[in-house]
Amino acid sequence: MKSKMVSQMKAKIVTLDGSASGEASLDKSVFGLEERADILNRVVNWQRAKRQAGTHAALNRSDVHGSTIKLFRQKGTGNARTGNKKAPQKRGGGVAFGPVVRSHAHSLPKKIRALGLKIALSSKQKNGKIFVLKDEKVKTAKTSAVAKGFNKLGVKSALLIVGEQVDEGLKKSVANIKNVDLLPIQGANVYDILRRENLFITESAIKKLEERFNG
Repeated sequence: MKSKMVSQMKAKIVTLDGSASGEASLDKSVFGLEERADILNRVVNWQRAKRQAGTHAALNRSDVHGSTIKLFRQKGTGNARTGNKKAPQKRGGGVAFGPVVRSHAHSLPKKIRALGLKIALSSKQKNGKIFVLKDEKVKTAKTSAVAKGFNKLGVKSALLIVGEQVDEGLKKSVANIKNVDLLPIQGANVYDILRRENLFITESAIKKLEERFNG
């Protein structure tokens, strides 16, 4: 007789001071997917293309200031035929096929974006790099206290994903810790999850994610 498939997974619950506080259940359909490097690559490329400014530009021959008069007559001088001094081959002339201001963004299906986020979360879970944060509120904003908690857990690089409202005390506490980022749940994305070694996610954020993908 085949055993039932386990729909729940376990992750450590920790506090900001680095203490263990039990285990939390994670939905396997969100945190238990197989790794797909091709999907992650597509989503990361899509994100980075959207962020690219695209403000690089060069002057082409129509942008260069100068006379459009022909430098010398077409024939009889012994020189190669030429136009005006704004031509690309002339010193100070315009650039041929230079960069222009444009958007680098491209489209990506919503299903692929959602799948990429689930695979990124699953990757952290599979490698034991995901922690459930019990409390996201800080009574007294102290960077040293939070940094001490990370050191206790052996964490040097982390992304914290919290609820819809970011606690100001927590925001101030992690602002000056190197290689630590903080995002509200609506800002959760593949690129930021992958660029940090560990992922801390609050119970409220987990609930929102599971509702989003299973609702």
